[in-house]
Amino acid sequence: MQDKDLKDFQETVDKYLIRHRSILDVMTKYQEASARVNRALAKAVTECGCVSVTASHQQVPEDIAYSEIRQYMQSHLNGALCPHCQEVIAKEMGHALFYSAALCSLTGLSLEKVMQRENSAVSTLGYYYLS
Repeated sequence: MQDKDLKDFQETVDKYLIRHRSILDVMTKYQEASARVNRALAKAVTECGCVSVTASHQQVPEDIAYSEIRQYMQSHLNGALCPHCQEVIAKEMGHALFYSAALCSLTGLSLEKVMQRENSAVSTLGYYYLS
């Protein structure tokens, strides 16, 4: 998504955010949307079965550099989402993005600048970001 697209998206969200304009409504709708993303992924595993989760302790050799750890880490996700599950999860993620943009608008933040700042932090800190 280009910067103009982010700005346009936030403006569109702000334009159509009418019924749930209260910050409390937006906060709880954002949380609900995030939970629905998780639920859709769980259903892809438990109901559809197009993907499965096989989780175990991550096995990382002790004598490697931090920058090499990624190649030993597993996502624990096996398979690929079927077209139906892709559609459902993308829809739910879209709702979560909608409410992220709404939170930005109501608090006076620019979604574009938030994403630029986050990208800069990730790029600058690299492997140490969120570690």
